[in-house]
Amino acid sequence: MSKRKPDSVSGVLIVDKHAGVTSHRIISACRRLFDTGRVGHTGTLDPMATGVLPILLGRAVKASEYLIIHDKAYRAEMRLGIVTDTEDVTGEILETSDAIPEEDEVRRVCASFVGRIQQVPPMYSAVKIGGRKLVDIAREGGEVERQPREVEIYSIGVEKLAADRYALDVACSKGTYIRTLCADIGRALGCGAAMAALRRTRTGKFTLDDAVTVEELEALSYAERAAKLLPVESLFEDLDAVEVNDFYAKLTRGGADLYQKKLHADFAPGTLVRVRHDGQFIALARAMEKDDVPILRAEKLFVIDGPKQTAEAAEPEEENT
Repeated sequence: MSKRKPDSVSGVLIVDKHAGVTSHRIISACRRLFDTGRVGHTGTLDPMATGVLPILLGRAVKASEYLIIHDKAYRAEMRLGIVTDTEDVTGEILETSDAIPEEDEVRRVCASFVGRIQQVPPMYSAVKIGGRKLVDIAREGGEVERQPREVEIYSIGVEKLAADRYALDVACSKGTYIRTLCADIGRALGCGAAMAALRRTRTGKFTLDDAVTVEELEALSYAERAAKLLPVESLFEDLDAVEVNDFYAKLTRGGADLYQKKLHADFAPGTLVRVRHDGQFIALARAMEKDDVPILRAEKLFVIDGPKQTAEAAEPEEENT
């Protein structure tokens, strides 16, 4: 059977991840459903977590290094009176407490975590120290010292579900561990806490309204699945754009610097800019100075050839289902 070329389908798919599977399993499903080997994601979700998981296909995979900076939002369930080794209810229980605080105290302590805070990455995480993932060290029964990292909690909405259970709606910066937030809140309350459920409701501008489940994708034809893909440029719509003609598009593809004055542009040094040609997004460029002259230097090409390439590729002869 002939295989589809990896870049013949490109775009962004917003998946509503289901519980009980790893993010890698979602990638494997998308490889099969879109018959392509070039698939990536932004921001891993633990097996117990559900919700927004942006999947990148084809040329969109090149964008992954830029997307980890996106803010996120979650709805979590926090269970008070329990401490576990994983900071969620799937782990081994280390401590319990019946001294559950009143709702007013829970709300007060939760509010105290809004702003810039320090978090120590949990042992059961993908953070690497000395070239090894913390989770691998933890599974072997080990523990290493971790340095706290600054994250920002923009807001925390609190809803009481039961005397010892609260729903938290959290908007936060990249790198925030919600189960660590729950554990730290529990520590501040003096009773301990662990995360009981987690659903990511937003990554950057993408929300659950944009998302589709793997089960829903399975029921669609290839053409219908392709129609679910968002253009690669949708990842960068918050960036300024510069439109270039055929000549400067060729220079961009060749890696040449573009003089801002020639483009009638005036971007401050360090600014990331979309480069567009003939109505098509072709590259990300960074504004900088060369010999004190403002230029744009391409950082990442997303289209190499001139003609447009779209997600609506031809139907495969056969799918590996």
